Amino acid sequence: MSEPRKILVTSALPYANGSIHLGHMLEYIQTDMWVRFQKHRGNQCIYVCADDAHGSAIMLRAEKEGITPEQLIANVQAEHSADFAEFLVDFDNFHSTHAEENRELSSQIYLKLRDAGHIATRSITQYFDPEKKMFLADRFIKGTCPKCGTEDQYGDNCEKCGATYAPTDLKDPKSAISGATPVLKDSQHFFFKLPDFQEMLQAWTRSGTLQEAVANKIAEWLDAGLQQWDISRDAPYFGFEIPDEPGKYFYVWLDAPIGYMASFKNLCARRPDLDFDAFWGKDSTAELYHFIGKDIVNFHALFWPAMLEGAGFRKPTGINVHGYLTVNGQKMSKSRGTFVKARTYLDHLSPEYLRYYYAAKLGRGVDDLDLNLEDFVQKVNSDLVGKVVNIASRCAGFIHKGNAGVLVAGNAAPELTDAFLAAAPSIADAYEARDFARAMREIMGLADRANAWIADKAPWSLNKQEGKQDEVQAICALGINLFRQLVIFLKPVLPLLAADAEAFLNVAPLTWNDHATLLSNHQLNEFKPLMTRIDPVKVQAMTDASKEDLTASATDTGEAAPVGNGELAKDPLSPEIEFDTFAAVDLRVALILKAEAVEGADKLLRLTLDIGDEQRNVFSGIKSAYPDPSKLNGRLTMMIANLKPRKMKFGISEGMVMAAGPGGEEIYLLSPDSGAKPGQRIK
Repeated sequence: MSEPRKILVTSALPYANGSIHLGHMLEYIQTDMWVRFQKHRGNQCIYVCADDAHGSAIMLRAEKEGITPEQLIANVQAEHSADFAEFLVDFDNFHSTHAEENRELSSQIYLKLRDAGHIATRSITQYFDPEKKMFLADRFIKGTCPKCGTEDQYGDNCEKCGATYAPTDLKDPKSAISGATPVLKDSQHFFFKLPDFQEMLQAWTRSGTLQEAVANKIAEWLDAGLQQWDISRDAPYFGFEIPDEPGKYFYVWLDAPIGYMASFKNLCARRPDLDFDAFWGKDSTAELYHFIGKDIVNFHALFWPAMLEGAGFRKPTGINVHGYLTVNGQKMSKSRGTFVKARTYLDHLSPEYLRYYYAAKLGRGVDDLDLNLEDFVQKVNSDLVGKVVNIASRCAGFIHKGNAGVLVAGNAAPELTDAFLAAAPSIADAYEARDFARAMREIMGLADRANAWIADKAPWSLNKQEGKQDEVQAICALGINLFRQLVIFLKPVLPLLAADAEAFLNVAPLTWNDHATLLSNHQLNEFKPLMTRIDPVKVQAMTDASKEDLTASATDTGEAAPVGNGELAKDPLSPEIEFDTFAAVDLRVALILKAEAVEGADKLLRLTLDIGDEQRNVFSGIKSAYPDPSKLNGRLTMMIANLKPRKMKFGISEGMVMAAGPGGEEIYLLSPDSGAKPGQRIK
């Protein structure tokens, strides 16, 4: 038997500025299943992670909440840790990048790079917020796109036309933090000379460390020529100060991947059996794998290996990249209730349902994965309850009633047990290759064969016949053994089901190698239901709760809930109204004579409306959906005509137009059927 492998595994660090949602959870479940498989096989596999706890966003959120950044990241880390634990993600260590180990390692790596000549300095010109007294990152600057003229765009790209540009190219720039007009200011910055590692990266990225599609993407950057990477930020900034450079801080993406090393070093201090250099040293023979999403490939496949090379550490064995999560074929949506937080899911459903569904969908490529909620219910109920658990529930009763819960010796179908044994290497290969979908297909194929064999033997019928009880016991004993084999194969995905099955089977925790043996003359414990079917009502409750969470968060912050989210009526703060109250609403057809942007307003359009016998001036927060207001001119819409006029900063609003949609570009003015006339009342 070969020596156990020494493997260190990481997942991308969740940002300590918000809750974990099901899109995030895809990665951690994927990683955890692979780690559990390695441990199941007897390998030494260490899984570490940490909260990514630095940056301007965290500093600003803490300021808004009236707490210190340290308090904020501690609160978020407690929330993240609880969510991961309940989703059965079994880290060996979950740390924070705001830790002394990370400060020391970040400084050590920087100084090695600097002393080896891989750090450059030069002055750059940036926008500076004169009110907040801070330089502004691109995402904290908004203005008018220099290409298409769309307002309220961020400082590096336009969501409307897709153009990319420098923040200094924006027209009418504003600080997204204070609203002040930023000024240009010079500052000395520090750069990592990434081009120094061009040749090494060209070889390393084609050495099998990356999936082919990822290597091809990286090749585009390499072929275009690498640029120096800005690794510094100016105070105020929540992070680590650069050694010998007061007022200058490491950019969050410099110390974030070093957080992998820091988390492992923190673990080593508590685990005498672990040696830091044995896993991170230049001559390490251990394996090192990172699991990440495709949005952060450049940091992990270019900057990170170059930093490690330049500082004298080993590089990753492999970087495993996955795609995004969609729900019901679309991006996760708060208005549709498909932007589901981990905690909201856990309030309604078992974590193992999602773990299995992700496993059944995850291949080794970088394609996006779709969580189709209807298919989710059907697949879990069919595969786990209808196939796997069904075997045990079919057979256990006969064994308890007919033989006091003891499995008889023997093998009633050698050809079937041989097939299970022969399938094990292929299933293991699929797990190893992270092709979980293939592993699940092969396992469920075995479950189908077992169920078909039991159905063909029909022990429930034989049990009614005189003298057939021994045959019934032989059939059911093999059925329980086949169930045990399936549990062994599924244990990396379904650890709770495995633990419950082990209790029923009256065995020690199962390992992969146990699949080669059968239980014989073995006492079972009482059988209890191992898994229940998903009730679609619970899935609906989860999506409803996600919508309600959205409304609550909007209310709590004093912000308007998205237009037309369809859930405000369910909020307890919005009681039912009588018909007479609704009938008092004067809903009219209105002709938009003129639509124009409101100077100084980010979201408002000014609409001049003809409602038959008069004209009205109405302000409406629909600018994001209609960047060219003139296209609304001449269009019919619907308005509430007897709404009390409202005095606003920009004038008097004399009514309200009707619109629906989740917000942003997806806001749709409601229009009457053709033939309607301005001023007609809608009944």
